[in-house]
Amino acid sequence: MTIVTLKKGEGRMLKAGGMWIFDNEIASVTGSFQNGDVVVVHDFDGYPMGKGFINQNSKIRVRMLTRRSGQEIDREFLRMRVRDAWEYRKKTVDTESCRLVFGEADFLPGFVADKFSDILVVQSLALGIDRYKFEIVDLIKETLLEDGIRIRGVYERSDAKVRVQEGMERSKGFIGEAFDTDVEITENGVKYMVDVKEGQKTGFFLDQKYNRLAIRKLCQGAEVLDCFTHTGSFALNAGMAGAKQVLGVDASEAALAQARKNAKLNGLEDTVQFQCEDVFELLPKLEKQGKQFDVVILDPPAFTKSRNSIKNAVKGYREINLRAMKLVKPGGYLATCSCSHFMDYELFTKTLHQAAGSVRRRLRQVEYRTQSPDHPILWAAEESYYLKFYIFQVCEEK
Repeated sequence: MTIVTLKKGEGRMLKAGGMWIFDNEIASVTGSFQNGDVVVVHDFDGYPMGKGFINQNSKIRVRMLTRRSGQEIDREFLRMRVRDAWEYRKKTVDTESCRLVFGEADFLPGFVADKFSDILVVQSLALGIDRYKFEIVDLIKETLLEDGIRIRGVYERSDAKVRVQEGMERSKGFIGEAFDTDVEITENGVKYMVDVKEGQKTGFFLDQKYNRLAIRKLCQGAEVLDCFTHTGSFALNAGMAGAKQVLGVDASEAALAQARKNAKLNGLEDTVQFQCEDVFELLPKLEKQGKQFDVVILDPPAFTKSRNSIKNAVKGYREINLRAMKLVKPGGYLATCSCSHFMDYELFTKTLHQAAGSVRRRLRQVEYRTQSPDHPILWAAEESYYLKFYIFQVCEEK
């Protein structure tokens, strides 16, 4: 088998528990291979570090599968990985709709599987794992069937840009028989129609499940502003909690069309209203109008997907948060988050502190949260920790 040998002093992330080896960490590759093949990894002195798959198209040259260099990467190995992922979910989350496999954090690098009721949506984002995707899908179906859960359809959403970086084409479509790609799910007692074919990423953002639940206790009888509402998930949770009035804002009319359908599905169309507008443009308008809310929610898309654009991202996060703080009634609440891995906890926290200082608001932290446990954070695999979510009481300086 092909052997990848690390440079002396390299592989620090791997040795700390991470899953990636970068191209500049490698001293040599001996033996013939094709991109996507499984290789053995040795430290500089020949010590075996495990197995992973190699891809010369990617700066992430090797993605690790196991720390056991003698482990066969076969169907039984994949079955073990799938079963471990499912057993973890059964103990940590509501599995009616959840992420079943979260790539590196479930030791299946580059593979994602979301369960929406009885439908699976899968993403294959790395060349090596792409070879196993159909087998993994079969094993997920087999494993769930052991618990009496029958998957009636599978849709692939391998249309992310990262596929191009791996030397693959972007693709999407049915795996197996076709089905209606509008799928109804229930989360926290709220009903949603999820468009698994055309919705963002896999169709619905499951990572905020318990954060949506956390804002409910603040929303009873409240006037609520939900910014970047997408298909209305935070807004609908506020409505279900008994909010007096909810305004959800997003720049995508297509997403808001789905949000309005979701509101009607829950009998909330009179309480929860939606407006198509750029949040950055709307917040100053609302401030000029003297409008204020009991609760403001900020759930923006990632403002940065690389280290190169961090400075602009910080400006964006600071701007929307200081605007939002001005729109919170004294003693009201702000829920705010960042889903960018590169906007780490320390930087996001510092940015919020600066925003509060610039508008003379004092933040009293209610709680700090991350992504739902079905998106587990694997320590030393920094890419698995991406969602930062704060709830604050916003107090005026007196």
